[in-house]
Amino acid sequence: MKKALSILVVISMVLGLSGFACSSTELTSAKLYVQQKNFAKAIDALEKETTKNPKSDEGFYLLGYVNGEQGNLEPMIENFDKSLAISNKFKKNIDDYKKFQWQDNFNKGVGLFNRGTKITSKDSSKMFYNKSVERFQNCTLIEPDSVGAYQNMVYSLINSGRDTELEKPLLKIIELSKSAEAYVDLSKVYSNQAIVLMNSFKDTKNIDDSIKAMAMYDKQIELLEEGQELYPEDSKILAQLSNAYVDADRMDVAMETFQKGIEKDPTNEVYRYNYGVLLLGAEDYSAAIKQFNKAIEIKEDYTSAYYNLGVSYLKWGADLQEKAIEADSDDLTYKEKFGMAVAPLERYLKDFPEDAGIWNYLGKVYANLGENDKSQEAFDKADLYR
Repeated sequence: MKKALSILVVISMVLGLSGFACSSTELTSAKLYVQQKNFAKAIDALEKETTKNPKSDEGFYLLGYVNGEQGNLEPMIENFDKSLAISNKFKKNIDDYKKFQWQDNFNKGVGLFNRGTKITSKDSSKMFYNKSVERFQNCTLIEPDSVGAYQNMVYSLINSGRDTELEKPLLKIIELSKSAEAYVDLSKVYSNQAIVLMNSFKDTKNIDDSIKAMAMYDKQIELLEEGQELYPEDSKILAQLSNAYVDADRMDVAMETFQKGIEKDPTNEVYRYNYGVLLLGAEDYSAAIKQFNKAIEIKEDYTSAYYNLGVSYLKWGADLQEKAIEADSDDLTYKEKFGMAVAPLERYLKDFPEDAGIWNYLGKVYANLGENDKSQEAFDKADLYR
């Protein structure tokens, strides 16, 4: 996902230290150490201060500030919270500093991500993406409801190849914003995990992997059904949902889902196309062809629909040919279906002229139709593009 992220304007931050008057020895020393950026001695003095005086709102505030300057954000937040639990005297200072730290980490995360996109070395770019993840994680520590930080963290995790860590931030995005995009992205994460488990099952025959894969599909379906309730017109969610039904061997539900989608929006070419794919998989060729033709009526340059329209006729023709051979019949209906496959496949090849597989199919179709010159030309192109 090569994507440049945008940097926010950083707020300049200057610590406002109250005067040394009426302060304890420890606080006075700590403030001096902070001004000198001698943070180790500042922490030592502030820990003594807060131990002697557990109600030292300023001591906890300064301790949190020093933690932040050292990049230790968890203790920073903990000490800020302790200060605020005592009083709101330093609330503005704390809010301003947290805002500064959030924006500083956000911008550094963006910068690291963008550097990663510009580097050709895979290992080097991954290093920058990983550092970017850390910065956005810092943002979410400082501001747990920061949707933008979670979204950028997702981009960084994807680019660094850490797909197994995507669930948590995507769930948080859904919790905070109910983003349609996040529903789709998380569904893909669950689908990929299920595929890995199913592949493992095929290799090892461990039934537990199959059970876990089906549970993952169920998890994906539950997520997408929730997303569909919120975004009933979102074609990407509907497409993901139908695929999940198919993967979970719930074809009847998938069919019903797309039928409902088409009833709601009969001019949605994506609904038509995906319903056609399901029908093609179920070998209901006539119904599939109807849906692909409808999709093309709505979107004239729908390349994938042309492809599957041609494939529908090819498969239909092949089935009829096989039945004719088995019955020792002179029925040549299959040739009609093969002939109907030509136009959509030729249209598909206008957009993808180097698809060797389709040229090979066309070569066979032309041969069956007795168009030998076209057949040889198609086979030659199939050889050329292999």
